[in-house]
Amino acid sequence: RLDSALFLSSRERKENQHNSKFTTDHRSHPTGHMALLKKINQILLLLLVLTVCAILYNKVHQVPLALRNETVDLESPEEMEEEIPVVICAAAGRMGAAVAAISSIYSNTEANVLFYIVGLKTTIPHIRKWIENSKLKEIKFKVVEFNPMVLKGKIRQDASRPELLQPLNFVRFYLPLLIQKHEKVIYLDDDVIVQGDIQELYDTKLAPGHAAAFSDDCDLPSTHEMVRSVGMQNTYMGFLDYRKQAIRDLGISPSTCSFNPGVIVANMTEWKHQRITKQLEKWMQRNVEENLYSSTLGGGVATSPMLIVFHGKYSSINPMWHIRHLGWSPDARYSEQFLQEAKLLHWNGRYKPWDYPSVHTDLWENWFIPDPSGKFKLTRERLKYTVQIILTKNI
Repeated sequence: RLDSALFLSSRERKENQHNSKFTTDHRSHPTGHMALLKKINQILLLLLVLTVCAILYNKVHQVPLALRNETVDLESPEEMEEEIPVVICAAAGRMGAAVAAISSIYSNTEANVLFYIVGLKTTIPHIRKWIENSKLKEIKFKVVEFNPMVLKGKIRQDASRPELLQPLNFVRFYLPLLIQKHEKVIYLDDDVIVQGDIQELYDTKLAPGHAAAFSDDCDLPSTHEMVRSVGMQNTYMGFLDYRKQAIRDLGISPSTCSFNPGVIVANMTEWKHQRITKQLEKWMQRNVEENLYSSTLGGGVATSPMLIVFHGKYSSINPMWHIRHLGWSPDARYSEQFLQEAKLLHWNGRYKPWDYPSVHTDLWENWFIPDPSGKFKLTRERLKYTVQIILTKNI
């Protein structure tokens, strides 16, 4: 008990000492707190004075931004420059066409071009490797996969020119689904070469309410002789079957000049507002049911629905930005001087410049870049190789 009393007494003494110390600290705390607040106030006052001085200095010595000689941290000119989106398809068996077209565009402009290269799932790896392992690796591009299922039930089988039924031939109908952020878009067929600055084509003015601009088939007298020589139609009669009531009900004269949708400058806002894609799909489905047009006519199953939907509602492209029909005959030729002045050449028709026979192939081959993988070869190269083998065996 005594030990316990001593323990308690000792503990009580310690507690008393602690309480006494706490009481002393507690009493001295207000003085320390006041000193700290005073120091903080002094620092804040100093910062306020410095801020006011800086504002007054800037007002007195301010120089207009345009006259300053210093570097201003704004967007770089390239970032401020408007992108020019160009859509080109890369189809199996003719991928070299897309490469040559891209090469010609990139080499003839200083503009900020963004290429949208559209392909099917099976062809995308090939075109991507081709670009990344050639001198085109410097271009800005996006590879977009096109799902052919969107065309289910909308294409009538046609044995005349089956290549025109390939899914990528209808990519131009679905531009708003592939291109999201751009107001204005250029679409080009793959069998073209651009000799001018693509900026000029992009600057094409579209009239209010027009969703697209095309090149009329009657717009350039220099091409009329070519059209006559190959027996090609350049009116609606050559594309639509006027024996069908649905076509006659459109009220479009069969002698109306047609246009070629291989080169398009499109306004995406108007395209979506007018539901152009839905209108085109409607006529595709009607053709499946009623056979309103076919490739045996003008040779364009993708052209006919566009002629219907855009009739009287499109702007015009400078004719020199779409010199076409280079692929309609293996013999008929334009003058070299005329072709040199052209801004864009289009080998629409059966006779392609990577194939044989064809005309003006030198103008196309200037921009062709060989396939690093060796999968795509020009037909002329294959023929030359075959002839060499035959000659070697005969020797």
